Amino acid sequence: MKYRTFGKTGLQISALGFGCMRLPVMGKDKSQIDEKRAIEMVHLAIDKGVNYFDTAYPYHAKDFSTGGSSEPFLAKALKKADRENILIATKLPSWLVESRTDMDRYLDEQLERLDAAYIDFYLLHALKRSLWEKMVRLGVLEFLDSAIKSGRIRYAGFSFHDDITLFKEVVDAYNWTLCQIQYNYFDEDYQAGREGMEYAAERNIAVIVMEPLRGGLLVKDLPAETRQIFQETASERSAVEWAFRWLWNQPGVSTILSGMSQLDQMKENLDLAENVSEAPWSEDDEDAVRKAKRIINDLQRVNCTTCGYCMPCPEGVNIPFNLGLSNDHHIFHDQNAGFRYRMVLGESERASNCVQCGECLDKCPQQIPIPEELEHLVDLFEMK
Repeated sequence: MKYRTFGKTGLQISALGFGCMRLPVMGKDKSQIDEKRAIEMVHLAIDKGVNYFDTAYPYHAKDFSTGGSSEPFLAKALKKADRENILIATKLPSWLVESRTDMDRYLDEQLERLDAAYIDFYLLHALKRSLWEKMVRLGVLEFLDSAIKSGRIRYAGFSFHDDITLFKEVVDAYNWTLCQIQYNYFDEDYQAGREGMEYAAERNIAVIVMEPLRGGLLVKDLPAETRQIFQETASERSAVEWAFRWLWNQPGVSTILSGMSQLDQMKENLDLAENVSEAPWSEDDEDAVRKAKRIINDLQRVNCTTCGYCMPCPEGVNIPFNLGLSNDHHIFHDQNAGFRYRMVLGESERASNCVQCGECLDKCPQQIPIPEELEHLVDLFEMK
């Protein structure tokens, strides 16, 4: 396994991290982890040198309002592992926190769930503007200082789902060790994006990449024209290898988090981390990715560049995020777009809160019929 220096900590972190959000499950119940298969995968990862394991309070829960089975499972799977050589990351459920006391309560509960004396990396989960402002108001920065001083956590970070302006504001607000962003060759300019990755890396903040395959969409639902471009450039590479190589080529990326749910996925990812994570990346490779992105972009339902000129919406609708979900649904046939619509967006941010005032129409440089598209989203995600 290849390793990279983890920001200001000096720790060595594996090029591939194990994301525990999509562990194998029993039947259709995503809250019931198939422990036999999942433990086999965790132990194989450790044997091959993976040392970064990422989980969160609600992973493998029936909904994001309760603790899921991911944290307790990870405690069980790592029971016989050398704790000094294993790095555990989990997250404070920001949307459930209503007081400064809640922060300590959730952290202490998570320590019990993980059967751990300390947590290596503790992140504020899924920050967006409303959550960040609430957490700051409730005293989260003092909480992080206190948790580090008490030894309950070693390092503080955050995971992020909003625009670049807020990302830089959050980065500059605290002495963070790490951040976690959605980043892949299609989402290069989405949310924090490349600009955010480089902004954090310049400040010696480790960057953890989530959704390197966009939930598998850059593999299983890749358009045929894109596959052909990759095939013509390097026929021996899989779609996974193309996506991973693009990320590993960027020095600001500390590790790639892969949410693996099958043993064959893990074996392929481990092999890539060992054999190609430091492989050369040519101009021909970069050109192939640019062409692939262009094809995917041409398949968009709406030509939204997430510039944000349409914001703020007087009713609170998060227009760019909603339009992005529409594209996910139509380009990739993404079955999880509706889940993100319900779980990531607040009620006031959803398309159904649009009153068709039309204020956004004059602001949009792409001349997108935004109210019409938001109505389409309501039909997609709320009427079924």
